[in-house]
Amino acid sequence: MKARSSMHIHIYYKCIEKVINKYVMNPIKRKMVNKCGDKVYFGINAEVAGWENVYIGNDVSIGNNCNFMTTKAKIYIGDHVMFGPSVHIITGNHIFDVPGKYMSEFTEADKREKDDQDVVLKGDNWIGCNALILKGVTIGYGAIVAAGAVVTKDVEEYCIVGGNPAKVIKKRFSDDVIEKIKNDMS
Repeated sequence: MKARSSMHIHIYYKCIEKVINKYVMNPIKRKMVNKCGDKVYFGINAEVAGWENVYIGNDVSIGNNCNFMTTKAKIYIGDHVMFGPSVHIITGNHIFDVPGKYMSEFTEADKREKDDQDVVLKGDNWIGCNALILKGVTIGYGAIVAAGAVVTKDVEEYCIVGGNPAKVIKKRFSDDVIEKIKNDMS
C-alpha cells in the first residue's frame, strides 16, 4: 500500500512541476533572454548562464536539463530548432596558455577574443540528447547533431553529424533535393 502512495505522490509532483514550468518559469525565462521569438519552450531545469547574450528565434524547444553557458560571446538560435534533453552549449574556454600563472587565477576580464566565440544555429536544426556544442561553432541550416556528439567545428547545412569529435555521418537529402529546397526558399 505504501508503494502505491509513493507512486501517486510522484505523479502529482511531476504534474505540479510541469505546470509550474509552463506557466511560471517559461514566461520568466523568455523575458530574461535578449531576444525571444514566438513559440519558445524551455524544458524543466533548462538553464542559461549569460541570459543577456542569448537570441532565440521562433518555434524553438529547449529540452529538460539543457545548459547554455556564455559570458562574453553570444548564442544565436534560429527558427524551428529542437534541443533534446541535457544539451550543452559553451561559448568560452579557460585561459591555459600563459606560463607562470595558474589557470584558476584568470578572470572574465582577462579573457581574449579567441577565448570566447559565438555559437550560431542557423535554423531547422535538431540537437540530440547530451550533445555538446563548443565555442565558435556554426550549425548550418537543416543540420542534425546526433545524441552525445561533441561539436568542435562548423556543421554544413543539411548534414547529420555524430561522434567525438563530431564528423559527418551523412546528408539528410541528396544534393539535388538540397538545391531544390534552397531554390524554393528563395
